[in-house]
Amino acid sequence: MNKLIYLVLFPVLAFGQLNVGKAKALLAEKKFYEAEKILSPYVKNNSNDIAALEMLGDAYAHQKKWDEAIAIFKRLVAHDSNNANYQYKYGGVLGMKSLAVSKLKALGMIGDVKEAFLNAARLDPEHIDARWALVELYMQLPGIIGGSKSKSLQYAGELEKLSLVDGYLAKGYIHEYDEEPELAEKYYKLALSLGGSVTCFDKLSHFYENQNQPDKAIETIEHAYDKHNKNSLHYQIGKVCADYNVQLEKGERCLKMFISNHSVKDGVPIEWGYFRLAQINKNRQDKIEALKWINKALSTRADFYQAKEEKEKILKLR
Repeated sequence: MNKLIYLVLFPVLAFGQLNVGKAKALLAEKKFYEAEKILSPYVKNNSNDIAALEMLGDAYAHQKKWDEAIAIFKRLVAHDSNNANYQYKYGGVLGMKSLAVSKLKALGMIGDVKEAFLNAARLDPEHIDARWALVELYMQLPGIIGGSKSKSLQYAGELEKLSLVDGYLAKGYIHEYDEEPELAEKYYKLALSLGGSVTCFDKLSHFYENQNQPDKAIETIEHAYDKHNKNSLHYQIGKVCADYNVQLEKGERCLKMFISNHSVKDGVPIEWGYFRLAQINKNRQDKIEALKWINKALSTRADFYQAKEEKEKILKLR
């Protein structure tokens, strides 16, 4: 009899596991909506599958469905309050939700956000992401509700012990946020010289952008391309050129290379390349060429609202 039950149930169980495996692959491919469509009905019928529940929470979070994600991770924390990742993810989605509500309501959520991140850091002495979250949280909160540069530096120090590169990047972030550009640049450069990752280049180039130094930002991205040879960096160069109206020929050349070599691995949709080419030609006062590229962007994605706004500006050119 037991064998008969197993034979009846096995196809159902196997089908469920195949679906979960497919959902996991979809998450890896950043196809979050498709993963949700598989996981949501599965979790309703398999409420004890904690791994699938966490994947569903991740799918919601990546789609900015904060209420649904909060419900999932709150449930996971209740299931195992000693799991650092559950605490970290719960704090993360709560924090993102707080950015989308009124300031008064957000104030009521900050305590729970901080508690979740602190729990994650306490539970896992090597949890880098939780410490990064605390670095940013303590810097961004006003002092009256618990913000503290010294506490932010404390967690940057903990990061430094776990990963020297992360520690330097965190200190760069703190000093940039506190409007100490010389110290910020020092630490970003230390991180870059030690790590040399795309992230390190990205932090330094964005710093230069924020300091209104686009030529230095472009030079940094070019060094990143020389080392990592990523097509997305062509887009980043073109973006800076377009935004700051500098080195337009280089920007145009890089964007056309980005478009001709584009793939989903780039992480930037191709219509953004068209959008930036439209910006560059708008900067040149070339209305016809700008309209050509902005229309191409809109034909690729009709709901591209930034492109719609840019087209209105282009149409005003004489």
